[in-house]
Amino acid sequence: MLSGVILLWFILTALSVLFVAVDIRSTPESPVLKWAFVLITLYTGPLGAFLYVLGCREPIPGLHARYVEARWRQVLGSTMHCVAGDGVGILAGAVIGSVFGLSAPGHVVLEYVLGFGFGWTIFQALFMRDMAGGSFVRSLRLTFIPEFLSMNALMGGMVPAMTLAMSGVPGSESPQRATFWFLMSMALLAGGIIAYPMNWWLVARHLKHGMMTVRKPGTAEAAVSETGGAAERKMMMHAHAVKPSTGTIAAMAVLSTAIFVLGIALSALLGGFR
Repeated sequence: MLSGVILLWFILTALSVLFVAVDIRSTPESPVLKWAFVLITLYTGPLGAFLYVLGCREPIPGLHARYVEARWRQVLGSTMHCVAGDGVGILAGAVIGSVFGLSAPGHVVLEYVLGFGFGWTIFQALFMRDMAGGSFVRSLRLTFIPEFLSMNALMGGMVPAMTLAMSGVPGSESPQRATFWFLMSMALLAGGIIAYPMNWWLVARHLKHGMMTVRKPGTAEAAVSETGGAAERKMMMHAHAVKPSTGTIAAMAVLSTAIFVLGIALSALLGGFR
């Protein structure tokens, strides 16, 4: 029965990725979030396509900026950005760990390092360097804490889902099997759910961006909405907004680390590290 469910999942995922990849080209979203939604749909199949339509797809021409103003949509964009970027490194770590036969704790360490490294340096700092005035080094500094907080929450949800599922399904630790990719998709989905509240806090405190509206100047929609330049100015204002105090950020760092540790402890108690 599980093989039938997995086959259906992959068929729906392929159709969903095709739909999002084609449709999002006409959505006035930033390029990095366009890629994020394609990757999220690759990870989470029809659910990713559903989130794209509900949270980002322009309902009526010229209304995208107002549509994505809702806080929950802003946080959705931030969370999708996190899961998409970190997920590339996490999946790479899972494959490498399986090839070299690492233990479950070894898997977690490698996936964290690669997930954080790729998510922070590429999806956050490199792709969002315009928010730091075009400086990659400054962008690295500005995005380190947000990425750290979000990554901890993501892994806090992923670790128990991943280790418990794989320990309960024989052969699922091999990337040559379909069950490996299916269970990793479910684990990323679980991690995204746990990371969503942390991203809410980060967006509300102007430590992370949410959805954006980027249009080509001179288009009809740009006349009644944000132009590309307006979107860039909005990003710069976001980058220079008043941030939480050092004490508050330290407290959130402790909380995010506790979420990560709790996920590891839960997995260990339930036999995920066998």
